[in-house]
Amino acid sequence: MESASTRPQRTGWTFLTNHARVLVTIARDPGIRLRDIAAVCGLTERTVQAIVTDLQEDGYLTRIRDGRRNRYEIAPGARFRHPAEAGREIAGLLAYLAGPSPDA
Repeated sequence: MESASTRPQRTGWTFLTNHARVLVTIARDPGIRLRDIAAVCGLTERTVQAIVTDLQEDGYLTRIRDGRRNRYEIAPGARFRHPAEAGREIAGLLAYLAGPSPDA
C-alpha cells in the first residue's frame, strides 16, 4: 500500500477555476487591465476577455467605462451556480481570497 510520502506527486490541477481566479483578481483591483489580469492568472488576454464576458453575461460583473479604461463592479448578492453551493453568495469567498495576504 502506498503512503502519502511514497506516492508520486500529481500536478496540473488547482482548486479554483479560471473564472474564479479572474473574479478574485478583479475583486482585489476593480480597475485592473485585462492584460494585467492575464499576467496574474497565467492566462492569455483573449481567454481573460472571454471569461470577463461570461461573468458579465451571467450577472457577476458590470463593466463601467472610466475614461479610456474599464472599471468593474462585482454584483452584490451574486450566488454560486453549481447545485452543491446553490443559494450561497460568492461575497464570502471573494472577501477571504481577495483580502490581505496571510503573510502580509
